[in-house]
Amino acid sequence: MDEGGDLLDGLLEPLRLRGVFHSRWHARAPWAVDGEREDGAILHYVREGACAVELPGRDPVMLGAGDLAVFPHGTAHRIADRPGRRGVPLAEVLPGRAPGGARTVGLGGAGAATVLLCGGLHYDAAAAAPLYRALPPVLVVRHSEVAAEPLLGGTLERLAEEAAADRPGGRLVALRGFEMVYVLALRVALAAEGADAPLLVALRHPGVGRALAAVHRRFAEPWTLAALAAHAGMSRSAFAAAFRELVGEPPMRHLAARRLQEAARLVSTTPLPLEAVAARVGYGSATGLHLAFRERFGRTPGSLRRAPGGYPEYPEPRPSAGVGPTRTA
Repeated sequence: MDEGGDLLDGLLEPLRLRGVFHSRWHARAPWAVDGEREDGAILHYVREGACAVELPGRDPVMLGAGDLAVFPHGTAHRIADRPGRRGVPLAEVLPGRAPGGARTVGLGGAGAATVLLCGGLHYDAAAAAPLYRALPPVLVVRHSEVAAEPLLGGTLERLAEEAAADRPGGRLVALRGFEMVYVLALRVALAAEGADAPLLVALRHPGVGRALAAVHRRFAEPWTLAALAAHAGMSRSAFAAAFRELVGEPPMRHLAARRLQEAARLVSTTPLPLEAVAARVGYGSATGLHLAFRERFGRTPGSLRRAPGGYPEYPEPRPSAGVGPTRTA
């Protein structure tokens, strides 16, 4: 079994992608645009020229032709011909960016030209698995890495061509194409030897990465700390210490968070009895699930299901919430 592939599936499957808004930008220096945080993933592909990406509190990231920047959480950022420009709000440049839409944008003055393909993949942010939430605010896939993944480079070029034409089925092509780009870009970024974000280091750790794949794809199994350590091929104490250092929380707490995230999805989107939900996510009883759910989300599974308007969006965990009891045998 491909543990890495399974983990990537587990990161993305719960998101329920709803659509994509994409745009083709023709910009000439000087130019700068400020984008606010969005519920979804954002991609910027530099087809020609160069630009700078700035996030609060971080050094600017320079992008050249063929580079791809991915924002898994839709983090607010500025994109400009060079760092330090004063930007205009994206809402003024592209008002009303509804999923399924497409626009062409002209920006700036008479300086150096940059051509960008931008996409916003809309998803339910509260549905994101705990591990997905730990992805860095921006991942950069350089031209050489894009070129080394022919399917990624080819899809980006086809999308750029589609953005310049008005063809039948364009909305569906854009959605599927940007989905593929997103998955491939994450796969490349997660495998990159040079990526030093803590989560990426954890995913590449031979033992911790294997355990994370098990937690996110096989969460319903009766895992114990000893069983996860054995699956990782490590002693229990070494595994617990490495997992906590790299992931930021103990293994069993992370497992419980993953189980409760899936429980919220099932309660929100299916009519399954709570006993069946509890069994599917690894809890021994509906009572155990009820207690853990209330501790993490500040509400019960039943109150979520009874909310007006049918099944609502997933609840956000409380900042100080524990994870409650888990099934360990």
